Amino acid sequence: MTIYGDDPDPPPSHQLRNTIRRFRRLNKGGSPRQQAVILLGWILIVSAAFRAFRYFLGPSTPLLVCQTPTHERFQHIQLPKTPDKILLSHTWKTLQGIYDAHPPRPLNLTLKTFDSISEYPPLDAIKTHTTISSEDAQLARQNHVEVTKKLVPYPTELFSGQGIVILAGGRYTAFATTGLGMLREIGSKLPIEVWVKDAEEEREEWCTELAKEGVVCRRLSNYMDTELLEHGYQLKISAIFFSSFEQILFLDADNVPVRNPDTIFTSKSFTDTGVILWPDYWKHTGAPLLPYIVGLSDGPSEMLREDQTAESGQLVWDKRRHWKALCLAAYYNYYGPQHYYTMISQGWAGWGDKDTFLIALRSLRQDYYMVPHKLKTLFINGTNNGVGMLQADPTNPTAYEPMFLHSNIIKWSIRGFLCVDCAHEAIDPVAVSALENPKSPIHPHLRDHRRIFSLREMKAMNIDPEPSIWRSFEHVACRSFWQNESLCNRTRDHMEQTFGFQLRKGVDDEEQMCQEAT
Repeated sequence: MTIYGDDPDPPPSHQLRNTIRRFRRLNKGGSPRQQAVILLGWILIVSAAFRAFRYFLGPSTPLLVCQTPTHERFQHIQLPKTPDKILLSHTWKTLQGIYDAHPPRPLNLTLKTFDSISEYPPLDAIKTHTTISSEDAQLARQNHVEVTKKLVPYPTELFSGQGIVILAGGRYTAFATTGLGMLREIGSKLPIEVWVKDAEEEREEWCTELAKEGVVCRRLSNYMDTELLEHGYQLKISAIFFSSFEQILFLDADNVPVRNPDTIFTSKSFTDTGVILWPDYWKHTGAPLLPYIVGLSDGPSEMLREDQTAESGQLVWDKRRHWKALCLAAYYNYYGPQHYYTMISQGWAGWGDKDTFLIALRSLRQDYYMVPHKLKTLFINGTNNGVGMLQADPTNPTAYEPMFLHSNIIKWSIRGFLCVDCAHEAIDPVAVSALENPKSPIHPHLRDHRRIFSLREMKAMNIDPEPSIWRSFEHVACRSFWQNESLCNRTRDHMEQTFGFQLRKGVDDEEQMCQEAT
């Protein structure tokens, strides 16, 4: 397959032109030997012409349905059961009462930024950045002890099975369509729950479509008072807590899997510990009093300074084995915006929920598996602009193999990429797409039909997710709740010109057929 702008070999049409030019020069008379060479040349021309014909018109073999194969291959996936709302809500309210009775001190911790957000803070700055009185620190520690003593036991009747949990809602729903499409494109057969905050953020028609693919939508507002949540970072722990699954692979909405993650639950990494975490770029910058408050030390300590922080765009959690740590992480997030997010990061990079899971596990001395491979930054082809974080396959402890692309910089959404004049649409408007915005780092790639990822870099890692992402895009643009004729046409045009897809009408005039050129 020819990939323009990233492959040294010209397309077959260029090869054909060059071959004809060479043998026209030879055909101006000559000896019998030269005539034999000419005959051989015309044979090569015919061969090149046939390759060019196949390249542009596609092979005569049956074509593959361009539609994501979920409707045929994944209808047998049983939808997750609906948890007992009364019992689950009661469990949460009991915990909430414990949290309310034992708040951290001070309740509202002042968030200050460091002088530089790009450079790791020096030790002296970490030591003095956040100030808490001895009395407040002691009260915070005592309340933390009381919370850990009173955590409710694991409700065995509430959760079961394994599955994937994705948090969507608002503009993140568009990103979630990409991750969901990729999960099925790469063969995941796990049931999936998509959580949104409330009815306002739910897209009912989309959820009806998802049900055909083993995916169910759920609202947090059916289980808790979401008005109490001050920040979006608090939604993640809530989705994990209320999910019907006992064993969970959580994915951020902007996380795009590049390998099938289904084997994670049977891997030694998970069965030995019950939790898998992935590393972030930097070490801890938490306040020295944090280890004291959560019971890891007898006084202020820099013991966490050399520890690797966690990146929570993906995590795996066994509720039965780590229920108390999950409830303790919920406590940290309950008071996250007011106190714990600042205690854990002190306002440097990573302020939010991401290390609350790790600190809860550390506080309760529970086992977990931290993926040993450093994450890699994926860049836009031909630039120094980042796309996101490539996290490793946790089932391979000896070698780095990418499994998840947490697209925290370039968010993958077909509407965000190619939707034109969509700013005034009634549902999920797009202010300006990357195709419309010359300042977007991927604008030239979309305009000129070039790959966003470097093909050489992908081959070196034995992956090539971009064509599959665009198959997922095509489904959203052409046959989903968000279908849009002009967006569909632009999507298919980009697929043809960038990856060599050959689009044809199928037996059903309304169904588009395609095959990737080889």
